[in-house]
Amino acid sequence: METNPPKRRDNKKSLRVKVISLGNAEVGKSCIIKRYCEKRFVPKYLATIGIDYGVTKVQVRDREIKVNIFDMAGHPFFYEVRNEFYKDSQGVLLVYDVGLRESFDALDSWLGEMKQEMGSQANMDSIVFVVCANKVDLTKRRVVDEGEGRLWAESRGFHYFETSAQSGEGINEMFQVFLAHMRSFLYMFFYGPCFSECRVLHRRSSPPSLTCARTAESARCRRSASASPKSRLTPSDVSATAKTRGICWESNPGPRGRK
Repeated sequence: METNPPKRRDNKKSLRVKVISLGNAEVGKSCIIKRYCEKRFVPKYLATIGIDYGVTKVQVRDREIKVNIFDMAGHPFFYEVRNEFYKDSQGVLLVYDVGLRESFDALDSWLGEMKQEMGSQANMDSIVFVVCANKVDLTKRRVVDEGEGRLWAESRGFHYFETSAQSGEGINEMFQVFLAHMRSFLYMFFYGPCFSECRVLHRRSSPPSLTCARTAESARCRRSASASPKSRLTPSDVSATAKTRGICWESNPGPRGRK
């Protein structure tokens, strides 16, 4: 028997998605944000004081999604500032410089700090993690190879991308994966509270799947969602062919950041 898909909520309210960027100082976190949000590269290094911020907008199924990206200062001095921004994050970007071994070795410490500040009640499975190997354009100074970085990420179930904030390589693709795997938040936005307790399963090697933690109502919503291919948001939605489905992942330049 054919099941009708869930009815989409008729509202024009923008959804805000929060992504935090973690990593040592000078690995290029601010440059990645400016490249994605403002389509520019800042060659002169300016240390982040406390928190830097970028915002851009994407259109998903005729709805506006505001992607808010917080750059957490990498210096230990700003720990007290950072710990206020960990909570309520939907995405975490772990950044290291492929030419600085110590920045790669520090990823475990950054991950530990985040888990400590978010507390034991945090649902880590609902957060999308991406490991970003930055500055791959500087090939002569590279000391952490792709295999080592990818192994670290994938052994923890994280996504892995190699990027260059200077050239823009890998930046858009990385954030497209972020958004494509934030399915539970997008479902709740599009279809209402029956998805409010959904848990996103976003680990690598297989397309994201959706598990609802409700009783009869959630089961009905889940069956309806699975019955309609158009209601399923997968990584393929971020490809060029997604435009034919009414989905556009092109980002628009956000406001100018700090000079």
